[in-house]
Amino acid sequence: MFHPTMFIGEYTHSIDEKGRIAVPARFRTSFSGGIIVTRGLDSCLFAFTEKEWARLATKLAELPLSHANSRAFSRLMLAGAVDLELDSQGRIVLPEYLRLYASLQKKIVIVGIYNRLELWSESTWSQYKERTEKESDTISEQLSQLGI
Repeated sequence: MFHPTMFIGEYTHSIDEKGRIAVPARFRTSFSGGIIVTRGLDSCLFAFTEKEWARLATKLAELPLSHANSRAFSRLMLAGAVDLELDSQGRIVLPEYLRLYASLQKKIVIVGIYNRLELWSESTWSQYKERTEKESDTISEQLSQLGI
């Protein structure tokens, strides 16, 4: 059975001229309290429930200010974040700066990654997925060293 806070799968959607995208219907109840969208890694956006965002933000706030990488990552995630509400049709309006960051234009792919959604341009996702699939043996070998 599908757990309401577990996001999995790939969903292709369109983004309209106003920057609106539809959140996949099966995930909308998880975002009834709002959705936090921020710059992600690998040229995509991350979208979190309020609960997951609070967990991440707490961890980021605890990173040492004396480390440049800690400051940079915190800035990337926190300064770029926006708290959005779903409209009556289950859509959110992405600010232009986030659409530009992830090169989101007409077609996007929303990817469920357990505790977050990732929003990708269709072409960037295709390239990323193709590259990752080709490297899957190497990746799995490296992850086996981590106990996975």
